[in-house]
Amino acid sequence: MAKLFNVGVKGLIENAEGKILVLKSSLKGHRMPTEAYWDIPGGRIEEGEHVLEVLKREIEEETGIKELKKEAEFFHAVISNHKIPFEDKILGLVLMVYKVQIPKNAKIKLSDEHVAYEWVDKAEAAKRLSHKYPAEFTQLLQ
Repeated sequence: MAKLFNVGVKGLIENAEGKILVLKSSLKGHRMPTEAYWDIPGGRIEEGEHVLEVLKREIEEETGIKELKKEAEFFHAVISNHKIPFEDKILGLVLMVYKVQIPKNAKIKLSDEHVAYEWVDKAEAAKRLSHKYPAEFTQLLQ
C-alpha cells in the first residue's frame, strides 16, 4: 500500500549575524505522544492555498512578523521524521523549506503553538532540529 503524505511549508529565518530562529513546540494539540522539540515556523498547505501565501501566514501567526524583506527563496524539501495521525491512518510529512529574510528590528511574538524561541548558530540549529528533520536537511545547515 502506498504511503500518504501531508505537505508543509517552513521558513528558515536567518538574522544578520548568521543565526537561525528556532521555536520550541508547546505540544498542545498534538495527538501523538512526542517529547518537546524545536522547529522552524511554518505549517501545512491546505487545498487551494499558494505555497508562499501559506509561508507568510504561518510566519505571521507563529512569530508575529508581518513583513518579509524580500521574496522567500526555496532551500530544500525533505520527508520529516514526524508522522501525522489522520482518521484511521498515519501520514508522512513532506516539508518544503524556504529561506526567509525579516526586517532587522523585527520583534518575535510567539503564538500558543510555541513556548520559547532562540537565535542559535547553524550547528546548534542542526542539532535542535534533528528531532523533526532528517540528517539530509540538518547537514545543509552546518
